[in-house]
Amino acid sequence: MFVDSHSHLYAEEFLPDREEMIQRAINAGVEKIILPNIDQSTIQAMFDLTDSHPDLFVPLIGLHPTSVKEDYKLELQVVEQWLAKRSFCAIGEIGIDLYWDKTFLSEQIDAFKIQLNWAKDLNIPIVIHTRNSFEEVFEVLEKEKGESLTGVFHCFSGNLEQAHQVIDLGFKIGIGGVVTFKNSGLDTVVQQIDLQHILLETDSPYLAPVPHRGKRNETAYLLIIANKIAELHQISVEEVGRITTQNSKQLFNL
Repeated sequence: MFVDSHSHLYAEEFLPDREEMIQRAINAGVEKIILPNIDQSTIQAMFDLTDSHPDLFVPLIGLHPTSVKEDYKLELQVVEQWLAKRSFCAIGEIGIDLYWDKTFLSEQIDAFKIQLNWAKDLNIPIVIHTRNSFEEVFEVLEKEKGESLTGVFHCFSGNLEQAHQVIDLGFKIGIGGVVTFKNSGLDTVVQQIDLQHILLETDSPYLAPVPHRGKRNETAYLLIIANKIAELHQISVEEVGRITTQNSKQLFNL
């Protein structure tokens, strides 16, 4: 059995065939799907999907860094209100994204700090988005981290040194379709990381693995990622599923 530790299956891209896509995921052996939030515009769709399949989906709450604009404090108020209304097993996804725009870097850092401190107060993990921002994210974590703070670096695509930095800080590493990309270099990094530090994820509908690269991603493709990791570690795909599922359940207290 598998856990997709990061998927946005509430997205509009799945409107035409969402139920069929969900069944394909179940048929592939996926037993839990973690749904990180983006901003207040995605909360209702995420909850609707969770309510339709409560045994399968696990919603998170947080403000994605690409949604941090001038009004980010209003967005954070919405997150804070939901944290008071219901229990979540993590805050996410949060972090810093400098790929598209650096205009709101200071606001992104502030939003990241506020949310990770909520996680410390609630004793729950965080799901970190880091794109072109590993050093900035790590600087915040080293300053703000408390003994209770843990989480996962979602969609990790860094080098081996960065992977060890993540592990040494007590965080997990989320591995998705990029591990199947030719010349990504992530395969050689994953090969040198003990599976106890790894979570499987798809980040659907984004970053579909080969041979679906460039097309819409879906949770059933998690099996492709698991097979690639099994090949890299020269173990069975069942063992990959067992270890990474245990990792996800422990981190998110499922």
